[in-house]
Amino acid sequence: MAVCLISLNDFPRALAAYRGARSFCEQNNMPLLVAQADYNIAYLYYLRGEYSRAIEALYAARRACEATGDAYHFALCHLDLSDIYLELNLSEEAREMAHEGFLRFEKLGMGYEAAKTLANEATAFGQQGKTVQALERFSKAREMFGREKNLVWPWLIDLYQALLLFHEGRYFEARRLCLSASAFFDQSALAGKAVLAHLLLARIALQVGDSAEAEKETGESLARVECLQTPVLAYQAHLLEGQIAHARNDRQTAHQAYSEARKALETLRSRLQGEELKISFVKNRMQVYEALVDLYISGDGTDTSSEEAFGCMEAAKSRSMIEMIFQSGQSLPLGDAGQSDLVRRIRDLREELNWYYHRIELEQLRPEEKSHERLEGLQEKVQSHEKELLRTLRELPAHERENATLEAPADFSLAKLQAHLPQDATLVEYFVAGDRLVAAVITRENIHIQPVTVLSRAAHFLQLLRFQLSKFRMGSEYVRRFEEPLLRATHSHLESLYSELVAPLRPYFQGKHLIFVPHGPLHFLPFHALRNGEEYLCDAFTVSYAPSATVFSWCQEKSASASENSLIFGIADERAPQILQEAQSVASLLPRASLYVGDHATSSVLREQGTQSGLLHLATHGVYRQDNPMFSGIRLGDGYLNLHDLYQMRLDARLVTLSGCATGMNFVAAGDELLGLQRGLFCAGATTLLLSLWDVHDQSTAHLMQHFYRDYIRSGNMAGALQHAMQELRRQNPHPYFWAPFVLVGKLTDS
Repeated sequence: MAVCLISLNDFPRALAAYRGARSFCEQNNMPLLVAQADYNIAYLYYLRGEYSRAIEALYAARRACEATGDAYHFALCHLDLSDIYLELNLSEEAREMAHEGFLRFEKLGMGYEAAKTLANEATAFGQQGKTVQALERFSKAREMFGREKNLVWPWLIDLYQALLLFHEGRYFEARRLCLSASAFFDQSALAGKAVLAHLLLARIALQVGDSAEAEKETGESLARVECLQTPVLAYQAHLLEGQIAHARNDRQTAHQAYSEARKALETLRSRLQGEELKISFVKNRMQVYEALVDLYISGDGTDTSSEEAFGCMEAAKSRSMIEMIFQSGQSLPLGDAGQSDLVRRIRDLREELNWYYHRIELEQLRPEEKSHERLEGLQEKVQSHEKELLRTLRELPAHERENATLEAPADFSLAKLQAHLPQDATLVEYFVAGDRLVAAVITRENIHIQPVTVLSRAAHFLQLLRFQLSKFRMGSEYVRRFEEPLLRATHSHLESLYSELVAPLRPYFQGKHLIFVPHGPLHFLPFHALRNGEEYLCDAFTVSYAPSATVFSWCQEKSASASENSLIFGIADERAPQILQEAQSVASLLPRASLYVGDHATSSVLREQGTQSGLLHLATHGVYRQDNPMFSGIRLGDGYLNLHDLYQMRLDARLVTLSGCATGMNFVAAGDELLGLQRGLFCAGATTLLLSLWDVHDQSTAHLMQHFYRDYIRSGNMAGALQHAMQELRRQNPHPYFWAPFVLVGKLTDS
């Protein structure tokens, strides 16, 4: 019954049928069939795009299948998990699951399923940039699909291999494979795959300087895309159209094409899934934003306005973080009270679209003969659902729009940002456009955008600075011995960075406060410690930071906790023995303070009391995981608190301080996504964070926190309090390593 209902695209009744079957099997002591029902329920969630529930259910089904000895469904769990992880770009997890699934299917003698898992393993290697391993596995998978007499997968693998070779600069080999794939897909019902092939042929032609061929293939792609109404492919086609026009200096056509690409990309951002995402065909969706900014800074301003250029800079920054912040605490299950019929309908449509996308992909790649009528029927369903979704989104009242789309509010603008800027503040936002660093300087009345330096030059000076700071790990004896040379070298790098990044913009600064919005490697830079040869920047201005202007605006707008309660944790260890003294000192300064130390400073206490605390100070050792930033964390009395844990918490404090080592370090992923504790704390609801950029000195941190809180409690001005604390500490320890590690991120004050 459930299988029939799936064929009828009736997800709710199919799910109910599987649950009913599971209940019956459980009551009648049939554990093998219970495990199979668990797998089928998990698979339904996967088809529906409910990945969190699918992953949880698949792991549970895998355990049940292992316990009952069901080797086939046990292997299927690995295949489906590898599919999900690929769609989430979790390459290593996908590779592990695919490899395990391949071994098990091969042992079972199931050639088609073994070939699919091997192709997934190859795709994961491709995502990781391991081209040799990917090509080896693709080649083997292609042979296996051939033996299974599958008509589609061999050509699809040719397309995947062509893309890998293209990224390796092996254009002749890529073109040969892509031509054979396009010849097959042109004659098939797989119009989307045909477009992918022609787009890749256009890219190859553009790279080898054959602009006429690139234009022809792009035109072919655009003609096909119009019939498909697929935003992902429309984005790629219009982006290529813009790049070709840009190359021949046709700025007007380039701007029009880039604008169409941007519109396509932002129409349904959450739809970037399926194999187009898996193979990273949309590997760098920021290209269109970079191109529009480049048009602005290289032209006379007639093609792109400063407001549009800034909008592009902002749209390319931490979009996933922004979406998580705006949806955190807002996602409600279907049917919950307080949600309008329109909101529920939008969520239904999104889930139904995910269902149809996966059904189409399965239909296209099924081993037996495809039904063109069934495929066309599914595509018609997709088109009608997409049209209804867009229509419903337009009907939605503004106050409900964020909830339904699970994205940042669509009404963010330059004007809105300027309205949130304090009168005496200037926001400086950097943006990496190709090999150039561009900066936007924004005050309440004005905006100025200009290129400031070459990225490689700024990155070189930053690397030298970080090398100097790393020398402090060599011990106090080394630092005392080379105190003066260390300070001179650090000053030299700070002055070079000031000349590159700040000096060209200084004439446009207004007021006494600077908000820096870094990009790329600049997230690791202490802008407040940059020097002009005479003074540090933090002597002339108070300084704070933000991951993006949108996040800053949200922090300014959000009502911070008015609670007078303070929660202080202190977890000392041999690396930071003075943490206990720091925690006790901070507790003596803060109002209505609750102090928990050692084993008593647990995650449950944080979860329970964190929601009721206006000030939260965690004095503990931090761990930054370069290999897996999502598991960066801070030590608590009962274990480590990582990013995943923070996603499940509510911490609406007006200030959260993490005074341990490198608590402000982030891994900067594609799209300027910051993966670190900062991300989790904002998603948990905090509005202002005080974090460290490097491994801090134990005693200096304790003194800085005393000065900071004493001044803050008196004045209510966090940025001013941090400025004064740094100046006080500098009198005792002049090297920036001691006084400059901490950055204030988010809302300026709690007033």
